[in-house]
Amino acid sequence: MSSDTGERRPATVLDGYVPVIDLSGAGGGPGRAAAARAIGRACAESGFFTLVGHGVPRELIDRMYATTMEFFLLPPEEKEAAVGGPDAGGLRYSAGSAARSAGVAAPPDLCEIFSSNVLGDLDAERRAAYGDGSVPWTRPNVWPRRPETFRDTWLEYTEAMERLARDLMRLFALALGLDERFFDGRIDEDISTIVANFYYPQARPPEPGQMRKGPHTDWGTLTILYQDEVGGLQVHQDGHGWRDVPFVPGGFVINIGDMMAFWTGGHWVSTRHRVLNPVEGHGGHRLSIPFFHLPNHDAPIEPLPHLTGGAAEGRRAATTPGRWYQEKMAALYS
Repeated sequence: MSSDTGERRPATVLDGYVPVIDLSGAGGGPGRAAAARAIGRACAESGFFTLVGHGVPRELIDRMYATTMEFFLLPPEEKEAAVGGPDAGGLRYSAGSAARSAGVAAPPDLCEIFSSNVLGDLDAERRAAYGDGSVPWTRPNVWPRRPETFRDTWLEYTEAMERLARDLMRLFALALGLDERFFDGRIDEDISTIVANFYYPQARPPEPGQMRKGPHTDWGTLTILYQDEVGGLQVHQDGHGWRDVPFVPGGFVINIGDMMAFWTGGHWVSTRHRVLNPVEGHGGHRLSIPFFHLPNHDAPIEPLPHLTGGAAEGRRAATTPGRWYQEKMAALYS
């Protein structure tokens, strides 16, 4: 069992709390129905599962990892050209504090991030159709000059994540007893973001309560995470505390976010997770690459009536992904 100090401890067995789900037989028929049921169980119990058989080429995953790591290991003066700002994506040397988005005061997380928006390569006029320049999802992407393949690799990987997210949302619909394409019209112009978290070697001890990524829940519908074999990701289980999420070669860790929990009227859970600091004497770097899926910025989101009985309080709580995103960002960087 891991402590709450932020230091890694030996992995614990998850006992099915984060199950491994294989999509290789989920193209249709009984195999697809079985995969949907397994996903539904995981989303109701922990909100986490590890996905294999997902169809994303291992070559692309490895290339994305290698290209991204090459960028983060460049000299600072070469990385400087890719630094973003309040009006653009790109590199940020401080990622803020993830715990703040959950309402917990905490020091900044110990990582650098590089982010891009799925809408960020559209021209300014087209981006403006999704909101003015003050909203995060319309910010233009800022791309590094090196490695030369960085932009093309990121765009190819992002397209693969969007395809996988669309299929997962269809499996979510089946798991919830809905028509498989129920979510399609709400996610066809998604405002998703892809982020690389570079957890650099820690040259000095962290502040009290400071971690590589503090305890938090994700905001959107689902997160598709590639993590390397270094480890450090933990999920919280009631009655058991913090549990390590094992690395599965070629697999993705999937978790639902607050919006999906809200959409299901609390039938599915958005669970706290964190990234621990390295064990003393093992201060190397680590890389994780999450794809944060969010529906169309103006899609109406409210608890599903067949899960909530159409309660009036559910209807009054209706929101949009755009409003949701802005509220969470404000909390994170407050």
